Amino acid sequence: MTKHTMADFDLGSHVFLVSTSSNEAQRFFDLGLNWCFGFNQEEGLACFKAAAALDPACAMLQWGIAYAAGPFYNMPWCDFSEVEATECTAFCRGHIDQALALSEGATALEAALIRALAQRIQKPQPVSQAEFDAWDDAYADAMRKVNSDFPGDQDVMALFVEAMMTRNPWDLWDVKKACPTEGADTLEAIGLCEQAIILADRLGEAQHPAILHLHIHLLEMSPEPEKAMDSADRLGGLCPDAGHIHHMPGHIYVLCGEYEKARIASEKAIAVDREYLAYAGPHNYYTASRCHDLHLMMHACMMLGQFEPTFAAAEEICENLTEDVIDLKDKPFIRYTMEGYFSMKMHALVRFGKWQQIVDTPMPENPDLYCVSTSMHHYAKGVAYAARKEFSEADEQKTCFYDSLQRISPDRRFFNNPALQTLGVGEKMLLGELEYHKGSHETAFEHLREAVERSDSLHYSEPWPWMHPPRHALGALLMEQGQHTEAEKVYREDLGLSDTVVRCAQHANNVWALHGMVECLTIRGEVEESGKFRAMLDSAIARADFAVTSSCCCREKVRDPAVL
Repeated sequence: MTKHTMADFDLGSHVFLVSTSSNEAQRFFDLGLNWCFGFNQEEGLACFKAAAALDPACAMLQWGIAYAAGPFYNMPWCDFSEVEATECTAFCRGHIDQALALSEGATALEAALIRALAQRIQKPQPVSQAEFDAWDDAYADAMRKVNSDFPGDQDVMALFVEAMMTRNPWDLWDVKKACPTEGADTLEAIGLCEQAIILADRLGEAQHPAILHLHIHLLEMSPEPEKAMDSADRLGGLCPDAGHIHHMPGHIYVLCGEYEKARIASEKAIAVDREYLAYAGPHNYYTASRCHDLHLMMHACMMLGQFEPTFAAAEEICENLTEDVIDLKDKPFIRYTMEGYFSMKMHALVRFGKWQQIVDTPMPENPDLYCVSTSMHHYAKGVAYAARKEFSEADEQKTCFYDSLQRISPDRRFFNNPALQTLGVGEKMLLGELEYHKGSHETAFEHLREAVERSDSLHYSEPWPWMHPPRHALGALLMEQGQHTEAEKVYREDLGLSDTVVRCAQHANNVWALHGMVECLTIRGEVEESGKFRAMLDSAIARADFAVTSSCCCREKVRDPAVL
């Protein structure tokens, strides 16, 4: 059913009863809170405003407006522009003050939540980042007290967990040391989520969507993401029309090599996202989330060796991201994020060796607006020409690639990494491919090994910021030159069979590295182990729609898996 009004969306059965006599206001409050729990704060804000219009005397409706319009895990203070911070602090503090003024008619819990939120936005004007950080700390401390005063309340627990996480957004774990980031509340937040999950089961209640959602975020960059598998399996159906909630299990599925489950979760997310697009249009923050859902679809299908759904998702991203959608001058974080998504199609075309299609793809018409995408196009065209041994064209694209980097500001980011750092992986991939096909094999391997190191050094993002694992190219070309021992090591690292690669940079069970492992082990006569991996490869090949004959399409001499 097409959703025509905000009331038409089904976000599940979770309710948080507040002090209002209006059933309709309560309905919109629940919708607003559940949208926020699914990280669609803009729609949450619209619902809270609708609720407040129906009952202007209800303090919690004003709380909801201020909560939805403020920072959260995916949009912390550090990502606000000066204009956004100025608007946000003035708007939110105004509604917090209204909530405080109305709190005489609120319950003790409601009054406590309002007082706590007053710590998140303490002044009606922006302050320094250090002060914003102090506000985040103060809000988390205030929510810790609310949780202590109202033990076992699932909504309080969820809000407290989100407050703790937003102190260290996307930095909850030191992935290299495989331990929580120093000073972060990671373990406390995980413990509270697990307590809430156990409590709901014990009471025979439905699981809280935000608890499961946040539990996934808390564990995805940990050394043991599988600990969130149960939360992933239980979350998807809790909020039927919330795309992000359908999508979130995929964070865990891809980390655990469950790419088919990630694909299915992504398909559900994309379907309901289209419904939201028809209702709300593209000019909103959630467009970035819709692209994120398509991005994960791409990642899962790339690892499955499925070109058709990979390319379809990439094309849908590009169709969504027209200039008028991207060109948000006062919202740099959203602008940069969405433009980064536009570049992802190139990863898909390189992954599947679509050299002619890459060559034929027109360059972005506005290289200043689409600066990261422009660099990615030059990278992909350089790789394509190198694979076709059209070296003058490849060298020209290499020059254009370096020139294009000059348009990218050092502070330009794509999610959690500077764009130039991420493109640094592409630089070494391009140089490696070009030198290899020119015949300078050892020089090529040096570049590709550096690409691996650069990729491993990127900060966690989901999916991994550089989508085409450099180890797949390195392993394929090592195999072609008979360097089977190093190639096997490379494939074992990629598949997560070695402790040398951080967990979140591993790609368990992916069809490309499995092909490489089977080929290596077969050549070396490791019959017993090759049989084990052969069974895994056969299962993976059965799901692919692309003829996987090497771990990377850059290799010239390939091996049909049937005759390995």
